[in-house]
Amino acid sequence: MPRFEYKVVPAPRKGEKVKGARTATDRFAHALTQMMNDLGRDGWEYLRAETLPCEERVGFTGKATTYQNLLIFRRAVEQAAPATAPAREELPADLPAFFRPERTPAPSELAATLTPRGGDGRRAPTVQAPEGHAPAVGPARGGLVAE
Repeated sequence: MPRFEYKVVPAPRKGEKVKGARTATDRFAHALTQMMNDLGRDGWEYLRAETLPCEERVGFTGKATTYQNLLIFRRAVEQAAPATAPAREELPADLPAFFRPERTPAPSELAATLTPRGGDGRRAPTVQAPEGHAPAVGPARGGLVAE
């Protein structure tokens, strides 16, 4: 199954002046053609155009929704070879035990060492925090009211 990477670029807003293009529509079409051909040379295939909402700031606290015209392109990505575990380097035989990595036991080996609780009659120690003064809870001071 092929995999793709995508590229989203803003659509041109106005046309470019070019010889032979007299109307705004002709100029706009030329600008769009140039953009699509430039991306096509790099291997990007035109997929579709989208108009998506974008929330922008207006002033200090205001927001306004504008609509952006975007062109979506894609190109196939080469499949990477399946990742294999790196080969472990053999350690020299004369390496002191201090420098050798410890063997990690398998979960089944660890499970065999566990014993169920409660059968030996001992209880787990309990920990209690020292008691102190609790903070005062009530209306806000200074005439402030929480919202």
